Amino acid sequence: IIKMSPEMTMMFEVEDLAVASPATVSRVGIIYMEPEGLGLDVLIQTWISRLPPAILPVLKNKLTFLFDLYLKVSLLFMRSNMKELVPTVDNNLTQSLMRILDCFFEPCIEKEGRDPPTEVMVSDMSNCAEPLFLFALIWSVGGVVDEHGRKMFDAFLRTEGFNNKTAYPFPKTESVYDYVFMVGTKKWVKWMDLVDKIEINIKDSFSEIVVPTTDSVRNTYLTDLLMSNGKHTLFVGDTGTGKTVNISQYLMGSSQIPGKVIKSNVIPLTMTFSANTSANMTQDFLDSKLDKRKKGVYGPAAGKLFYVYVDDLNMPKRETYGAQPPIELLRQWFDQEGWYDRKELIYRKVIDLTFIASMGPPGGGRQQITSR
Repeated sequence: IIKMSPEMTMMFEVEDLAVASPATVSRVGIIYMEPEGLGLDVLIQTWISRLPPAILPVLKNKLTFLFDLYLKVSLLFMRSNMKELVPTVDNNLTQSLMRILDCFFEPCIEKEGRDPPTEVMVSDMSNCAEPLFLFALIWSVGGVVDEHGRKMFDAFLRTEGFNNKTAYPFPKTESVYDYVFMVGTKKWVKWMDLVDKIEINIKDSFSEIVVPTTDSVRNTYLTDLLMSNGKHTLFVGDTGTGKTVNISQYLMGSSQIPGKVIKSNVIPLTMTFSANTSANMTQDFLDSKLDKRKKGVYGPAAGKLFYVYVDDLNMPKRETYGAQPPIELLRQWFDQEGWYDRKELIYRKVIDLTFIASMGPPGGGRQQITSR
């Protein structure tokens, strides 16, 4: 029993009440709020207000218009007609879209040691806002569906673009998933056009040869786009789709796309979850790699960044009440940026980590992952 003063209050944010007794529910005074009650407009307006000052005046109204034009109809179409590999929620898909756009807008942020954005850059961003928005929409809302769903989303997006008289329509051939928009040339470019001609070393063993495909090239491009801008990334796909190979290859510095290589100050860490992985094992592994920066703050060596790759994210088995402790530990870092030292019982803030994870759909030992 914890004695609390009148000034104190405790708030619990739980996912569900599956293992709560009626007595617990009545005592805690639970208020149920659905994500739909919040809506997407608050997320969109907050994000737009935080855009780089150089592009905010020219993009504010344009982006608001694009969100109204495309986002809600795309979410509704996807929810009504398609199957997802892993369940998602609308507000997170909206934030995924914003994260991809953040990566494209990053050159317009004024930073020390770099020239401020030029008028040409700002003009390019203004002109290319719609195709970049559509690209982000494909890989947020359209990126979570299965193969059949992609064909439907391709047809849907082409129709929407045609009806809205987009200035940069998709090429007639192939699918919308087969193209990336290049701001420099203002054109939709096929993924395979980003790759140089492959030279296979005849001395390599068969298992060491990795031939670029459309899938592996776009995965590498999106990985680099997100990770180099500090965005945490999760890959979901069936066994044998090359998730581990593509991510490992990128982390080892051998990218399939010229120029898309890991930064020199990045240190990759790899951990693979199994059914028996515990939260303590996960914490001990990460703690063993951290240096003390100052009192209570830990991270990689000064000036370095950790890219932490978690393979088979949804493998840990559930405990009595349905949680997966290693995932809860990682989620605690996302929420509170740290965890408690189990020996000294003091809080450790952990900085300069970016997470990338991969997992297969539930089944065959893989669990249904928490929707958080």
